[in-house]
Amino acid sequence: MPGATTTALASLHDVELCARAAAGERKAFGELVRRHGSAVRGLLRRMGAQAAEADDVAQDAFLAGFERIAEFRGEGTFAGWIKKIAARLYLRRLQRERKLGVFAGEVEDEAEVETGDADGRIDLDEALKHLGPSERMCVSLCFGAGLSHGEAAEALNLPLGTVKSHVKRGLDKLRARLAPADGAVLEGRRGNG
Repeated sequence: MPGATTTALASLHDVELCARAAAGERKAFGELVRRHGSAVRGLLRRMGAQAAEADDVAQDAFLAGFERIAEFRGEGTFAGWIKKIAARLYLRRLQRERKLGVFAGEVEDEAEVETGDADGRIDLDEALKHLGPSERMCVSLCFGAGLSHGEAAEALNLPLGTVKSHVKRGLDKLRARLAPADGAVLEGRRGNG
């Protein structure tokens, strides 16, 4: 029964699915794609990719992940592993298109950041749109893809201090934008996606 196989795979942990995929079970990897595809595309969109481009890069990332699945040792999450692959592929694409240099020479607009909206709804994607491109990229790499500041600096070919500054400024702007209207401070926390 085909449905029983899908149900059985859906009940397995990511590490078990990775082991099965490494043994050649394509349906196990398909389950990983089903579980994590939207999170990978979301990360790429937060990094600045348009929808079609995010779909293309996510597909490339999962293909690369399938080819390298034996390298996944379960020391971290599969989601974090595949997001790092996707983020690096997107950065390489930007380098090929010569769009990555914009982050090195960008001068941040120090416009005032508005506080959260009146109904208190928090929309991270909308808030990220209000960051400068370098802030959005650095925050997305460090908090969405799980790269360290050093890894992000290396990937972006920026000094470590510059990446740290972009992350700090970006997080400060996000906190101000996402803070409830009553002035309460949003506590910093790492995002999943």
